[in-house]
Amino acid sequence: MISRVESAAATRRALVDAAADLLDQGGPDAVTLREVGARAGVSRGAPYRHFADKESLLTAIAVESWDRIGDQVRELRTREEPAPAGKLHHALTALIGVGRRQPHLFRLMFATPAGDPSAVVRAAGRAQDEFLAIVAELVGDQDARRIGALLMTSAHGITGMEVSGHLTAEKWGTSGDEIVTSLIEMIPKKRESLRTEG
Repeated sequence: MISRVESAAATRRALVDAAADLLDQGGPDAVTLREVGARAGVSRGAPYRHFADKESLLTAIAVESWDRIGDQVRELRTREEPAPAGKLHHALTALIGVGRRQPHLFRLMFATPAGDPSAVVRAAGRAQDEFLAIVAELVGDQDARRIGALLMTSAHGITGMEVSGHLTAEKWGTSGDEIVTSLIEMIPKKRESLRTEG
């Protein structure tokens, strides 16, 4: 027999999963507590016992997504192989991959929640810290934030251009993955030129 706590956790899980599916299919407008409850197979009032409103539910999806990415990047960072540049490439393409597969989720992750943003900020911050630790392995602690910001904003731009159809091999003669490789290859050269100029 399952306990009340286990039952509540299973209901919450079913609600978040149903909402994530609706988000993937139609964006935030497709997510309503009524439809989420129907998809999860729970009573009409059940979603309201777990989430104050739709924004709280969308926030939970964004937090889980950032937590998942943070876990992936941490696991990648703690591996012996590949070398830091390879780890960085994997981390960036993993993030871009979310945008390719789930563009509505990607936009949600980078949006400021209408309700309390603190949980999303914490989860995204943890993922960022893991990412910056990989960047620091390649460029050192002093340059990690600046280079990390360059890489993250580039990955965001690559994703947006791919999803909108503006980054195609026909148009630009390259792909998002090739651009990521080029960016990473430029980092040591830029760092070296900064040392020479300074």
